[in-house]
Amino acid sequence: MLGQSASWSLHPQLARAGVALGDLPLSRVLVMNDANYPWLVLVPRRPDLVEIIDLGEADRIALMAEVSAVAAGLKRATRCDKLNIAALGNVVAQLHVHVIARFRNDPAGPRAVWGQVPARPYPAAELERLMLALRAELALG
Repeated sequence: MLGQSASWSLHPQLARAGVALGDLPLSRVLVMNDANYPWLVLVPRRPDLVEIIDLGEADRIALMAEVSAVAAGLKRATRCDKLNIAALGNVVAQLHVHVIARFRNDPAGPRAVWGQVPARPYPAAELERLMLALRAELALG
């Protein structure tokens, strides 16, 4: 079972949209179930967070280190052309950071990924291959 503090829980919408990849010291890492783009989300396991500024200083530093490590691992695993990193929260207020691998020829083209094309769930074997590659890159068991 993935670790979490007693008062923290993952927002149901994030849980429905993603598959748990594993836990880093601060954050739960999810693979978003959209095969249009290799897409990870980090959710700090602290209760009642909305903004990055709601974290204490040590946790802000830890989150940025985890985002950087996850982004580097995603780039190595996918050989993407560009990374998009964002903490938006317009739909789900719970603090979460998107790390999205982008390719010159991906379905959104040069635009943001939201609302461009319908999500395309991963076939089981493709999702498993991606998760194995990401776990190896991120040293997640």
